[in-house]
Amino acid sequence: MVMKEVDTAKNKEKLEKLRLAAEQFCTRLGRYRMPFAWTAVHLANIVSSAGQPDRDSDSEGERRPAWTDRRRRGPQDRASSGDDTCSFSGFRPATLTVTNFFKQEAERLSDEDLFKFLADMRRPSSLLRRLRPVTAQLKIDISPAPENPHFCLSPELLHVKPYPDPRGRPTKEILEFPAREVYSPHTCYRNLLYVYPHSLNFSSRQGSVRNLTVRIQYMAGEDPSQALPVIFGKSSCSEFTREAFTPVVYHNKSPEFYEEFKLCLPACVTDNHHLLFTFYHVSCQPRPGTALETPVGFTWIPLLQHGRLRTGPFCLPVSVDQPPPSYSVLTPDVALPGMRWVDGHKGVFSVELMAASSVHPQDPHLDKFFTLVHVLEEGAFPFRLKDAVLSEGTVEQELRASLSALRLASPEPLVAFSHHVLDKLVRLVVRPPVISGQMVNLGRGAFEAMAHVVSLVHRSLEAVQDARGHCPLAAYIYYAFRLPGAEPSLPGGAPPVTVQAATLARGSGRPASLYLARSKSVSSSNPDLAVAPGSVDDEVSRILASKGVDRSHSWVNSAYAPGGTKAVLRRAPPYCGADPRQLLHEELALQWVVSSSPVREAVLQHAWFFFQLMVKSMALHLLLGQRLDTPRKLRFPGRFLDDITALVGSVGMEVITRVHKDAELAERLNASLAFFLSDLLSLADRGFVFNLVRAHYKQVATRLQSAPNPTALLTLRLDFTRILCSHEHYVTLNLPCCPLSPPASPSPSVSSTTSQSSTFSSQAPDPKVASMFELSGLFRQQHFLAGLLLTELALALEPEAEGASLLHKKAISAVHTLLCSHDTDPRYAEATVKARVAELYLPLLSLARDTLPRLHDFAEGPGQRSRLASMLDSDTEGEGDIGSTINPSVAMAIAGGPLAPGSRTSISQGPPTASRSGCPLSAESSRTLLVCVLWVLKNAEPALLQRWAADLALPQLGRLLDLLYLCLAAFEYKGKKAFERINSLTFKKSLDMKARLEEAILGTIGARQEMVRRSRERSPFGNQENVRWRKSVTHWKQTSDRVDKTKDEMEHEALVDGNLATEASLVVLDTLEIIVQTVMLSEARESVLGAVLKVVLYSLGSAQSALFLQHGLATQRALVSKFPELLFEEDTELCADLCLRLLRHCGSRISTIRTHASASLYLLMRQNYEIGHNFARVKMQVTMSLSSLVGTTQNFSEEHLRRSLKTILTYAEEDVGLRDSTFAEQVQDLMFNLHMILTDTVKMKEHQEDPEMLIDLMYRIARGYQGSPDLRLTWLQNMAGKHAELGNHAEAAQCMVHAAALVAEYLALLEDSRHLPVGCVSFQNISSNVLEESAISDDILSPDEEGFCSGKHFTELGLVGLLEQAAAYFTMGGLYEAVNEVYKNLIPILEAHRDYKKLASVHGKLQEAFTKIMHQSSGWERVFGTYFRVGFYGARFGDLDEQEFVYKEPSITKLAEISHRLEEFYTERFGDDVVEIIKDSNPVDKSKLDPQKAYIQITYVEPHFDTYELKDRVTYFDRNYGLRAFLFCTPFTPDGRAHGELPEQHKRKTLLSTEHAFPYIKTRIRVCHREETVLTPVEVAIEDMQKKTRELAFATEQDPPDAKMLQMVLQGSVGPTVNQGPLEVAQVFLAEIPEDPKLFRHHNKLRLCFKDFCKKCEDALRKNKALIGPDQKEYHRELERHYCRLREALQPLLTQRLPQLLAPTPASLRNSLNRASFRRADL
Repeated sequence: MVMKEVDTAKNKEKLEKLRLAAEQFCTRLGRYRMPFAWTAVHLANIVSSAGQPDRDSDSEGERRPAWTDRRRRGPQDRASSGDDTCSFSGFRPATLTVTNFFKQEAERLSDEDLFKFLADMRRPSSLLRRLRPVTAQLKIDISPAPENPHFCLSPELLHVKPYPDPRGRPTKEILEFPAREVYSPHTCYRNLLYVYPHSLNFSSRQGSVRNLTVRIQYMAGEDPSQALPVIFGKSSCSEFTREAFTPVVYHNKSPEFYEEFKLCLPACVTDNHHLLFTFYHVSCQPRPGTALETPVGFTWIPLLQHGRLRTGPFCLPVSVDQPPPSYSVLTPDVALPGMRWVDGHKGVFSVELMAASSVHPQDPHLDKFFTLVHVLEEGAFPFRLKDAVLSEGTVEQELRASLSALRLASPEPLVAFSHHVLDKLVRLVVRPPVISGQMVNLGRGAFEAMAHVVSLVHRSLEAVQDARGHCPLAAYIYYAFRLPGAEPSLPGGAPPVTVQAATLARGSGRPASLYLARSKSVSSSNPDLAVAPGSVDDEVSRILASKGVDRSHSWVNSAYAPGGTKAVLRRAPPYCGADPRQLLHEELALQWVVSSSPVREAVLQHAWFFFQLMVKSMALHLLLGQRLDTPRKLRFPGRFLDDITALVGSVGMEVITRVHKDAELAERLNASLAFFLSDLLSLADRGFVFNLVRAHYKQVATRLQSAPNPTALLTLRLDFTRILCSHEHYVTLNLPCCPLSPPASPSPSVSSTTSQSSTFSSQAPDPKVASMFELSGLFRQQHFLAGLLLTELALALEPEAEGASLLHKKAISAVHTLLCSHDTDPRYAEATVKARVAELYLPLLSLARDTLPRLHDFAEGPGQRSRLASMLDSDTEGEGDIGSTINPSVAMAIAGGPLAPGSRTSISQGPPTASRSGCPLSAESSRTLLVCVLWVLKNAEPALLQRWAADLALPQLGRLLDLLYLCLAAFEYKGKKAFERINSLTFKKSLDMKARLEEAILGTIGARQEMVRRSRERSPFGNQENVRWRKSVTHWKQTSDRVDKTKDEMEHEALVDGNLATEASLVVLDTLEIIVQTVMLSEARESVLGAVLKVVLYSLGSAQSALFLQHGLATQRALVSKFPELLFEEDTELCADLCLRLLRHCGSRISTIRTHASASLYLLMRQNYEIGHNFARVKMQVTMSLSSLVGTTQNFSEEHLRRSLKTILTYAEEDVGLRDSTFAEQVQDLMFNLHMILTDTVKMKEHQEDPEMLIDLMYRIARGYQGSPDLRLTWLQNMAGKHAELGNHAEAAQCMVHAAALVAEYLALLEDSRHLPVGCVSFQNISSNVLEESAISDDILSPDEEGFCSGKHFTELGLVGLLEQAAAYFTMGGLYEAVNEVYKNLIPILEAHRDYKKLASVHGKLQEAFTKIMHQSSGWERVFGTYFRVGFYGARFGDLDEQEFVYKEPSITKLAEISHRLEEFYTERFGDDVVEIIKDSNPVDKSKLDPQKAYIQITYVEPHFDTYELKDRVTYFDRNYGLRAFLFCTPFTPDGRAHGELPEQHKRKTLLSTEHAFPYIKTRIRVCHREETVLTPVEVAIEDMQKKTRELAFATEQDPPDAKMLQMVLQGSVGPTVNQGPLEVAQVFLAEIPEDPKLFRHHNKLRLCFKDFCKKCEDALRKNKALIGPDQKEYHRELERHYCRLREALQPLLTQRLPQLLAPTPASLRNSLNRASFRRADL
């Protein structure tokens, strides 16, 4: 009916009538509903495209949902089938407005019909058009669910915490029916039944049965009043109702239904409980005498059948009559007498039931098992089980069969009820049932069933761990398992507390399992540490509840939980004190030991479960029996301990035998066994447990001798040790407060330290102290676990160990992780306690020291690991390393019984020497080991370390110092940039890191105590997996660093790295001070202190923080003031190094560092002065150091260094003690010199980007030091370094040759040795330039003067080093001939020294050099350089104006390249449009140039040799070495053009001579002489023809012949040419005899050239004929024809005779072939 709005007045009456009618109908029929309309919303589209604030789908064409054909039978209407996968990542809240509704047709209510419609919606068809649309609008808000929604109701309508306000609008959770099986144990009570009526067929029913509805009731009995209120109500109705109706389909006798009814099943369902369905006809129109609803049929479903809940599809017959009494125990399928049935008792009503229940297993095997156990508990015999009646005689057999059949149960219900099944099995083991007064022992059957259940559950769960990685079996042990029996009676009537196993609290180093809250565990072995757990509800729900929310209806609190007051199988039996009981752990151990092979296999696969069950049972047994205070030896009976011993032995043997067959299982078993023994340490007698460990080690050691792959076994044993050592009371178990420690005062006085330190030389070593620092038997007895761990480390670090790198990493990481845990453990926070803990690891120092040769060398020097040990070895060569710290007894099995001789794991008893080869440790492992060493050094008691150091032999002490040196190198701060690289360990150190270091570290150094903890944050082993029982348990994989770190992470990492570097350096400094105190009074102190100073110098030279430098410089000052002879009486190298370090720090940006460095430098000068009233040595070294610093450091701060120099000057002026001496003046002179050097460096900085100018400046500075050999040498080395950096190896080599010549001059002055070079002259063959070093003579240099030529290079050894470097650079530059000349000077020195090793090496290198010369004789393989003349014109160039240079550029440099480089460089310097390149090579007229511009002229030049020179310069090398003369040619014509016709083509030849020969110590040399010659046209023609003839001759005589090249040259010679070919030249210059008699000779010479040319063409043609194949014959004939034509054309020109040819030449006639007669244009 449609009414228009405009007619409202007319229709007022109609509207009123309609309202009244509607009111009547609603009052009468309000409880019934009817299908009206439907629509569909494609959720996948909404989720993936959500984002627009509002969507409209007004027309059907606007959205085309991609519906999938899913069958929707019963509960699957809500199944998540997973067909439509969509991404939730971009899902944002959206409001959907739906306006597309279709009228629901009565005949099309089935699921099949609706699915057809949905399929048609994807492709519009005529079917959809036939549907009647309904005008309506529906708004739906769709948004992602929050993580923890407030006001949440569970599917049972229970409040989920937090529920802040009961009046808040609730959010309802919908129970998911997953499409696939979900394996998860029930953790909360759920008992729901879903009813799905499908269809009803009353077509054969007589009478008025058209408007049908079905009433559903849950009946507890047959009386109508027994309908239970368990049906969930619709929205805006009451929560639960007693009845529910299906919708009415108007006038339809066979209606389809689509509704779901949800019922809450009572906890205890009895045989009388049933569902009653009553069918009504509803009268729509009120008629007198007609009831509103008329019952037209009845049917029912009894809910229990043989004690099982009935579910699934049913097709029920419908009775016309009311059911008779006692109907509820029968099914409607039974034809009861006297009852009428619709359609003759056929099934006419289709309905489906589905249960979601934690009470009803819905699996026959589980049902039977639970029923039988219940029967035994109740003792209610006889009992009916399905069709059989069980008596006491048959129940045992049935129970055994049921136990065996448990393995046949379906996986999903088995996992869901696994906790309950395991509880019942435990009960059968602990409380054997009593049948007919006899106790039936079902232990074995129950144990086997338990093994199979665990195996099945585990197999089901393998693929699907729950979201947080929890293992439900582990959760069972932790939370659900408890011993059947009374709860513990706690003192004081306190409420019972849920108890967990005693050892669930793990030490921080331990890979504890399951992310369980460790803080809530009770420690039985140390009650003080116990933390009372929170409420059971809190704890369980946090681990197990979905979404991590607290659930007040959690099954742990529920009455329906297993063991609750309303437990599933009716109730728990009354506790009877007379019950025979057994202890679960004893029974489990016994059954395991005696189990048969298949069962044992199943148990071994999941050994962790049974071990944990035993541990939990033991802990509960002690707690419930109040036996925690009982002495440990009396806690458990002997027979149980015997079973444990047997069990551990057999499992250990399984690990050993399976390691090669099934490594994964062996790994799991090994970890399980280790954790079990670790747990036993908290419960049982520790001596007993240690014996078990010892026995296991013996087993492994015995097997190691015959094992095919001992590495695998050692790895497992290492994992075993690691787990044992992660015990929470590990330190206590090691008895750290042992009588081994020598009595030492906590803070020894000065006198006591002095007396102790004297043991270095006078007293015999203290055996007690020695045994603390080595893995002696005594140490391992006293500290059992620490001894195990360190012995494993020692074996892993053995050079002979196989598979070493993995073992290294594992063993070192185990120690490292333990130390990390100690460091963060609040129990060991006090320094005295930490010192005791550190004592457990003292042998680590000796271990690391002896492993030194195989540690990664962070200091980057070949063979440098034993830098300092070698210094100290010479004194005690004969002794050997008697005090070897790895005791031979380490090779024995840990607690007795030596390994067999020849065992792979034994440690060699000889001294560990550096030559022992073995697998080197990786950088990562070495770093980790060194961190551990530093931790021990930092925390050990200083007095103890001092006494140990006093007992060490010199070589051992040297190795200890080497170890400290390596620590500094390993933890040197690399700067932030290093973290941007993937491998930060191996990148090259550079000095300019310092500035970045100071910015990062200054003021941000944390407390020293936190350093190692911080280092753990970046440790590769710091972050362990916390999963205890899965495959990856023993892998402890390194967490892979993300490469794409954020800036903050990079900052933080750099900060941590800086802090670690500072901490490591400070620990090393402390240790050095202990060593200095120890050796202070000893005889060998000089050598030791020298080594100590080297370590200090290294620390000062590496990148360090401000904090460390203050302490480091203070230590350095103390050392120098106490032992000045170290620097001023011994080798000067230390003094040189120290000066360089101090000067570097004087240039620091941080004032405090400058202050300390200035003070150190001043005191150094003062001390040097006090010794001899002259500080020439320091003066010299400081000047050299500054030169070196300036030459090598990029970001050198001149300003800061000037400030420091001023400070030193102030110190000198104000020094009262030396006021009357010349000291202040000398300091002033030195400071002035240093300022001058700095000024030169400023210039160098300006030209930093101009390599030529920079090298020129360095060259100038070096020239300035001609009278100061040390400094000249320093600058020559700086230049060599710069050249090498730029890739100019030949020049770098020349610098080294000059340096060697300088040293040779000095040595020649000092002594006359035959084997030494006689000064510079000896090096003349290498380079003629070297003679400039001979400027040194006696009047300039007095070799005896202190401080002069005192550097390490002014010795024979230094000379050898310089020559070797020169040879190396020559080799890199490919100048192998020069290598030979260098070695000619070197070999006599080596022969004099009898250094045959080096001689062998030298001759080997010579052989390589000569071989390369032979292979590269043609010269094309090595191109030595390209030369260009560069002229600078313009005032802007300053000193360079009008200067000409010859530049040596890298091989094959094009003119365009150098032109572009210079133009770009000077443009950048002077600005755009200032620099111009002069394109030609003509002489430059400066008057024509713009004075505001800068002009550069660049010309390619070639080396030039006179004819006499070419006799000596035979090889390619000769023609490219020692070059002084260069030639370039410029073509020109009289009218100014470059090229013209032949008669007017002239050529200018320019010859340049340079000041020095190339290669020199710089790459550009000034032109000192210039000579020009102009050739006439005929002379140009002669040169051209001579060149052509040479080309022909070369191509003809080439061996092997090159046909292609020959033909190309021939073609150019005889082929017809367009431009100036040979014929045209002849026609121009030979056609007529010249008039000028002066040209007769040129004419004749050209004629002879042509004759020679024709002869060479003929030879070439003959050669070509011999080379060609048949395919080129025609081409050859063509060439011959061309040649004949050419010869014929030339014949008349060549036969002319000159009349005066033989007349004598007048003296004035110029001979153009004699260069002396050329017209000269000198510079």
